Amino acid sequence: MIAYIRFADRLSAWFGKTFGWLILLMTFGVSYEVFVRYVLNAPTSWSLDVSFIMYGTLFMMGGAYTLSQGGHVRGDFIYRLWPPRVQAAVDLVLYLLFFFPGVLALIITGWKYASRSWSYGEVSINSPAGVPIFQFKMVMVAAGVLLFIQGIAQILRCIHCLKTGGWLRAESDVVETEEMLMERGGDDHI
Repeated sequence: MIAYIRFADRLSAWFGKTFGWLILLMTFGVSYEVFVRYVLNAPTSWSLDVSFIMYGTLFMMGGAYTLSQGGHVRGDFIYRLWPPRVQAAVDLVLYLLFFFPGVLALIITGWKYASRSWSYGEVSINSPAGVPIFQFKMVMVAAGVLLFIQGIAQILRCIHCLKTGGWLRAESDVVETEEMLMERGGDDHI
């Protein structure tokens, strides 16, 4: 059980971090567009579509990693007051009733959209450049599969918590700046 959880966490982290580099490409792409638009007075017809595609890909492919790190938004003003076993029982029920049906819908519907889009080589209708978007539709399927894999790990975390009374957290791989400063004594100023 723990081996699967660690596998899913590592897989989600790898995809999340790998696709996180898209932020640099997006920065360069938008900077290029700003330069050619306002300095050279020669705007591109493709920049907006490409930035939407990259942002959507970054957002979708980071979902499983965010789930593994407990980073998704939740209304936990009551939840955090509960004992871990109650949290785990509620999470388990919610994963089974809402998470998995939603993720399965994402995978199935995403597959339908993607296969239809690939069949005719869909391009964006938002710009005259006709940027191909059929490959982007597969991101929905890939993100859904990663969420499904990570969701199983989350279910196993709930079961582990129900057995032990404590949460098995993901290995920490990122430290917030504020946390680093507090560890150093809080004397450092930015």
